[in-house]
Amino acid sequence: MLKKVIFNKLTLGTIALAVIFSGCDSKVESQNNAQKTEKTEMEKLIVGATPEPHAVMLEKVKETLAKEGITLEIKEFTDYVTPNKSLDDGSLNANFFQHKPYLDSFNKEHKTNLVSVAGIHLEPMGVYSKKIKNLDELKEGDMISLPNDPSNGARALRILEANGLIKLQENVELPSVQNIIENPKNLKFKEMDAPQLVRALGDVSASVINTNFALLAGLNPLNDAIALESKDSPYVNIIVVKGGNEKDARIQKLIHSLQSEEMRQFILDQYKGAILPSF
Repeated sequence: MLKKVIFNKLTLGTIALAVIFSGCDSKVESQNNAQKTEKTEMEKLIVGATPEPHAVMLEKVKETLAKEGITLEIKEFTDYVTPNKSLDDGSLNANFFQHKPYLDSFNKEHKTNLVSVAGIHLEPMGVYSKKIKNLDELKEGDMISLPNDPSNGARALRILEANGLIKLQENVELPSVQNIIENPKNLKFKEMDAPQLVRALGDVSASVINTNFALLAGLNPLNDAIALESKDSPYVNIIVVKGGNEKDARIQKLIHSLQSEEMRQFILDQYKGAILPSF
């Protein structure tokens, strides 16, 4: 009888210990799962981009980043304002769609602190038309459309100046149509949101269009543009982050993947000179 009591006590003790250890295991497992979830969140990278070529290029590095433990989420935008606002409010970790002059203008206008961390490629801006095949065919009073944001508008006007259509006032950082001092053909200018320029191409004699929107509409700058921006343009497309996040390890890995030799070759093969690597 004594042995039976002792046995029962030992059995109950063993069960109690099993329950305790089982509880500990569950707690440890729960903590490990929480840490894994936290780690996954920390390694997620959300980047805003316009569809072509930026989102396409980001898609190419998804697998590379995944091997380094980073899940890249690409959010596409079709305008130039929202991706910067989303970066400023924390919805994005980085964006990839703009050049430095535009970024500087945006920061000044919106009182933001967005910072360029790397240059990736150059998209030469071009002049396109459905009505003429050469700028010499422009007639008195013809209409030319161009982007309405200050940096790209100035860029477009400088292309027209370089081709002898107008002359701009000197020493103006971002010239606008108000800074045109010579206009021999009395050309008219229609300023529009950049994404709308392709859609309205048939309504004007010519239009100065950013390459990303031209490509999206099936236009190839090398084949379809009647005038093209010089290749020594300062308008390199950049990776941008919110000030203070420049050294984020995820951002550095993104830059490394986009500035790789594989990406250089992809740009050259895919766009055949319409887009040029800048690294």
